[in-house]
Amino acid sequence: MSTAIVTGSAGLVGSEAVRFLHDQGMDVIGIDNNLREYFFGPDGSTRWQQEQLTGCLNRYRHFDLDIRDQESMFRLIREHQPSLLIHCAAQPSHDWSAREPITDFSVNACGTVVLLEALRRFAPEAVFIFVSTNKVYGDTPNHLPLVEQNTRWELDSSHPYAARGIDESMGIDQTKHSLMGASKVGADVMTQEYGRYFGLKTGVFRGGCLTGPAHSGVELHGFLAYLVKCAVLERPYVVYGYKGKQVRDNIHSADLVSAFWQFYCRPRPGEVYNIGGSRHSNCSIIEAINRIEALSGCRVEYSVVDQARSGDHIWWISDVSKFMRDYPSWKYAYNLDDILQEIIAAVKARTGSRSL
Repeated sequence: MSTAIVTGSAGLVGSEAVRFLHDQGMDVIGIDNNLREYFFGPDGSTRWQQEQLTGCLNRYRHFDLDIRDQESMFRLIREHQPSLLIHCAAQPSHDWSAREPITDFSVNACGTVVLLEALRRFAPEAVFIFVSTNKVYGDTPNHLPLVEQNTRWELDSSHPYAARGIDESMGIDQTKHSLMGASKVGADVMTQEYGRYFGLKTGVFRGGCLTGPAHSGVELHGFLAYLVKCAVLERPYVVYGYKGKQVRDNIHSADLVSAFWQFYCRPRPGEVYNIGGSRHSNCSIIEAINRIEALSGCRVEYSVVDQARSGDHIWWISDVSKFMRDYPSWKYAYNLDDILQEIIAAVKARTGSRSL
């Protein structure tokens, strides 16, 4: 029976991957030391998800390890010889990265290289999937010809990206990334290089807004999950800049993990894919607030401040057509309302709030 390793295994994408791979009959090893609680406080803790995984999956083993620990990572991969490693562990916040740049870079960039080198030495036939981010493009998308509409910013209809979104041809340098975006660039490019230079079966997935009911959403990370939490718990929500009309595409973690599985079954070493909700599932913050109020019956108390977050995107929609050309059997299972309904139900269940 083959073995998969998932880093950040108690997080949003990691926990989704653990469950999916377990359902496929694989033995699954999770690596997660709950750094998210260090980054974001108790609301960001993923221990609840770790306890669920260890309690209900009989072929799942959890290791409370740090991906930056070279000795531990080398030993784990040498002993377990995985056929797949999905690397989800990260410091994911723009704002937090400016507080501790060295910690951010060590987790995002150095931790990734440790894992890549461990595979190269001890499991060179394994597939390595890296959860990258659209933040590797920096604020370049903000210089597109954007048009203000009633509830959102939108791309001018004459632009090549208008129909399907931003593709992988957009450049990643000479732009303002945020420090988190820069550290993810390092990990992203190194993952490509281990595929192109050493021939490892690496794949890079540059995500839009990754979301779903397993998200421990906080103000600094987890847009939809945190917004739903504010609605359900009657907490005030602050929108930073752009009149709340900034647009995000949102992909359910289950749809993302199903894309990973397609890549695992037929890897293309060193490949890069934009992956997100695309034109299929996207919204502005104002539009998200309106849908959450309609679906949850809860009012969102929010305010809008003029100061945007540094390096934040005004408009992001992923063009996923490259991935769909390479893997034509992959399809979305969730649209925006599906995603929101699951998050609302999960937040209400976890917080003991009234049911829908």
